[in-house]
Amino acid sequence: MPTVSDVNFSLNALAIYPLKSCAGVALTESLLIETGLDLDRAWMVVDELGEFVSQRELPRMALIEPSLRSDDLRLRAPGMLALHLSLDRAEAPARVRVWDDWVKAYDMGDLAAQWFSDFLGQRLRLVRFDTDHRRLSDPKWTAGLDAQTAFADGFALLVVSVASLAELNRCLVQRGSSQVDMRRFRPNIVLDGIDAHDEDHIDQLEIDTAEGPVVLKMVKPCARCSIPDVDPALGTTGHSVGDTLATYRSDPRMNGALTFGMNAVPITGIERVLRVGQQGRASFKF
Repeated sequence: MPTVSDVNFSLNALAIYPLKSCAGVALTESLLIETGLDLDRAWMVVDELGEFVSQRELPRMALIEPSLRSDDLRLRAPGMLALHLSLDRAEAPARVRVWDDWVKAYDMGDLAAQWFSDFLGQRLRLVRFDTDHRRLSDPKWTAGLDAQTAFADGFALLVVSVASLAELNRCLVQRGSSQVDMRRFRPNIVLDGIDAHDEDHIDQLEIDTAEGPVVLKMVKPCARCSIPDVDPALGTTGHSVGDTLATYRSDPRMNGALTFGMNAVPITGIERVLRVGQQGRASFKF
């Protein structure tokens, strides 16, 4: 852990996941809004009861690849014709569930529902988050901050460092397993310039943008489920990542759960643009 209060870093990568639990989109820049990066987890796949589904039970969701164009979201998957969704499109109001939260959304219609049902092999619907709905993160972790999120599991942003992935890959190779890439961990922001797992101990990140500083508060370690063991190229599940994390990432702050990366919420800088290569400072907790 650093022995100084501030450490310089740079933004190594930015990514959004327009459809919860599907593949991500790497970006060179992204607008920060109240719920995180613009269009992150704005759409979600739900079952007939309105409950979200994810790679935990449907690992083939990793094979659904979104791409953003000026006015639509294009989805591709093996063996499927591309599905195009207008960024302005919203159909019937819906009420759906993300973990313990019931939230307002809009159903995206029968064509989208059939596309997902055909590819994933069960009756499903696609919904879009209602931006008029305020879904708040757990105040137990946000220290009273009025922090919002869309369809993410619980917080606006996920932050991981380049060094943390390098350390995991070192451990994987040491155990005779193949290395993995950052897609397994689905971060929004990847930091370079800090040591492995230093993000665990950061209080705030201050990032210099052209419009002024963006300040993010690190609020909760990210407890990991089976998704990091889903191969993003094959949509199949293994066990090497979880087994390796179990050797050194049991986190007492999370009652022994395996953690990798930190959830964060914005404090200042809404409507400012984050760009790969921007510089910043991390202040640490002591």
